Amino acid sequence: MSAATRAFLDMLAAERGAAVNTLAAYRRDLDGAEEALGDLEKAPRAAVAKLAGQWAALAPATVARKASALRQFFGFAMDEGWREDDPSGALPSPRARRPLPKVLSHEAVETLLQRAELEAGSGKPIAIRQLALLEMLYGSGLRATELVSLPLVSVPRDAPLITVRGKGGQARMVPVSERAKEALATWVNVRPNDPPSGFLFPSRGGKHLSRVRLFQILKELAARAGLDPAGISPHVLRHAFATHLLEGGADLRVLQTLLGHADIATTQIYTHVDAARLVELVNSRHPLARPTSTD
Repeated sequence: MSAATRAFLDMLAAERGAAVNTLAAYRRDLDGAEEALGDLEKAPRAAVAKLAGQWAALAPATVARKASALRQFFGFAMDEGWREDDPSGALPSPRARRPLPKVLSHEAVETLLQRAELEAGSGKPIAIRQLALLEMLYGSGLRATELVSLPLVSVPRDAPLITVRGKGGQARMVPVSERAKEALATWVNVRPNDPPSGFLFPSRGGKHLSRVRLFQILKELAARAGLDPAGISPHVLRHAFATHLLEGGADLRVLQTLLGHADIATTQIYTHVDAARLVELVNSRHPLARPTSTD
C-alpha cells in the first residue's frame, strides 16, 4: 500500500471517525485498485477508465462502493496537493437499486426464541449466552459488532437502558427489554472469567466474541429450530426489530435513534418494507382480490 493511500485511511480514522469495519472495506477496495493501477497518487485518467472493464462482471452495488472509495481518495489527493487533476470522472457510476432488507416473520422469531429458551433451560453457559445474544439482537436492534464488543460494565442494573458505541464511535442509548435483562443477568452469573476479560461476551483468548462466531451461533440455532439458516443473521434480526416496531406504530425518528442511523433516509427503507407488507395484505384479504365464483 502506498504512503498516499495509508495517509487517506489515517484521515478517515482521525477526522471522520470511520469504524474499523469501514476502514477495512476501504483498504480492500484501494488495495485492489493499486494492484490494477499502481500508485493511485500517480495513476493517469486513461488507466482509471479501464477499471470499468475490469469491474464489468461485478454487481452494481460492488462497483458503486469501489468507485466511491476511489473518488474520495482522489479528492483527498487533490486537497493535499498530490494531484492536479481528478480522474474520478472516468469511473463508472452504476445506479444500484437498494434491496429491501430480509425480514423474519413474528412466527419465525418466536420459533427461534423458543428453541433458544429450551436450550438455555439446560443450564449450560454456552446455551445461556446464546439466549442473551438473541434477546439483545431482536430486543434492542444492535449491530453484530456493537453486541459482541459490549463491555461487562454496560449491563443495566436499575435503568432499562444500555449505552452502545456505534459506527464512528458514536454513543447512543438503547432500551433493554425485561426479557433481555433477565437473560443478561443469568448470563453474567455463569459467565467465565478465565482469563479475565472486561467484555460481556468474552472469547477464550480474553478478547470479545467475534462477529463470525456470532453468525455461526445463529445459523446453527436456526437449523436446530427447523428454520432455513440462510435466512438468519444478526442483521436480519436487526431488520426484524425495526420492522416489527414500525408495524406496531413506532415513530420513524424514534426508530432512527434506536438504530443509530446518522441519516433518516437510511431508516426510511423500513417504510418500504411495511408498505410491501400492506400491499400483500390488501391483495390477499380484500374482497375484490378474491376470485369470484359462478353457478
